Amino acid sequence: MQDSHEGRTVLVTGGSGGIGRGLCLAFAQAGWWVGVHYFNHVQEAERTLALLSQIERQGALYQADIRVGHEVQAIIDAIERRRGRLDVLLCNAGTASGQLMVTCPEQEWTRIIDTNLTGTYHCMKAAAMSMMTHGGGSIVVIGSYAGLQGTIGQGAYAASKAGLTGLVKTAAREWGPHNIRVNLVCPGRQQTGMTGDSFPSALRLGDHVLKRTSNLDAVARTICQLAQLSDVSGQIWNLDSRIF
Repeated sequence: MQDSHEGRTVLVTGGSGGIGRGLCLAFAQAGWWVGVHYFNHVQEAERTLALLSQIERQGALYQADIRVGHEVQAIIDAIERRRGRLDVLLCNAGTASGQLMVTCPEQEWTRIIDTNLTGTYHCMKAAAMSMMTHGGGSIVVIGSYAGLQGTIGQGAYAASKAGLTGLVKTAAREWGPHNIRVNLVCPGRQQTGMTGDSFPSALRLGDHVLKRTSNLDAVARTICQLAQLSDVSGQIWNLDSRIF
């Protein structure tokens, strides 16, 4: 059954939990139709969709391995058929691993780079090609403080996130003439399944000038607003109190 094409459409990659779920809810609360992407965690993705239903908002689930370009393209094609166009893409899907550089297995390095960097490239490219035919759109990439400052035990993760900075700035330059805005947001460390036991305690917040982490709900609402800024592109925003 086709949806009405009324209203704005957003696709959130990695919408099955953590930051992705918060982003889905923030956009839904603002009146958007939400595409919820997931890879393996179908039950968590269904939970996200159920939360949208609880606030009387609509969306749909889309499964893909973002490391595979044609699977990503299939999602964009499906959204175009169902919604007519994609207004905003949030590149949130990612992975991490706690490995020192000298002990990190090559396959683990490859998995993280392929997901966080190459996977994001696949998503951005497919979305941009769609947006070019519809007069523009907005792409927001979820980056990380680690990508700008480095983090002990996170060499592959930091490298993948650092690569996103160059990717975003290049895409902003190339796609600006097509009215596609591309920006990167560092949401700060959030208590999610990916951070696990590494989430900082109150005694490990010395690099935060406010001595606290950012609030996920506030971060998600802010990203929702930033995605809609019509005259801003190629920028990096940090949403906690660490100073770059």
